[in-house]
Amino acid sequence: MNLDDQRFREREHYQRPVEGRRDDVGNMRFMQSNREIVANAFASWMNGSGYVASIFAEQMTWEIVGRSVVSAKYPNTQAFVDEVLHPFGARFSHDRPFRPTKIRGLFSDESQNAVIVIWDGEGVTTAGTVYENSYAWIMRLSGGKVVDGTAFYDSIAFNELWTKVAP
Repeated sequence: MNLDDQRFREREHYQRPVEGRRDDVGNMRFMQSNREIVANAFASWMNGSGYVASIFAEQMTWEIVGRSVVSAKYPNTQAFVDEVLHPFGARFSHDRPFRPTKIRGLFSDESQNAVIVIWDGEGVTTAGTVYENSYAWIMRLSGGKVVDGTAFYDSIAFNELWTKVAP
């Protein structure tokens, strides 16, 4: 773990929830901010204890911008998972799957329910090669789940992975 990862976990992953509400019997329940929800999901994905898709709403839309072989607007989570995430994940070894390695920036606008994550990821493919890429994800959340996402990344590196490594 590099120092940036440690600072990210200390600053983002372990913050106290910011908003309190009473439940039906009067107990105070704390709600996490959208920023904290995304930070926690990325921290879990980085350390191998979870996956970012756990915060995707069932009816989420996702757009991959650019000219990659999977650039499109996906109408729901299932389409995105079936057409992109599963085939992508199947290209990596079980020992060193693709995961975030560094969070370059995590920005939020709670009034817009938006979170932006700029991050680097890496994994070892089933062909034994290392895939690295940098990403910018813009996500809008509702009820603690991502309902709309947009991704930017190096499409040349992605296309090489997609065409050279079979799922």
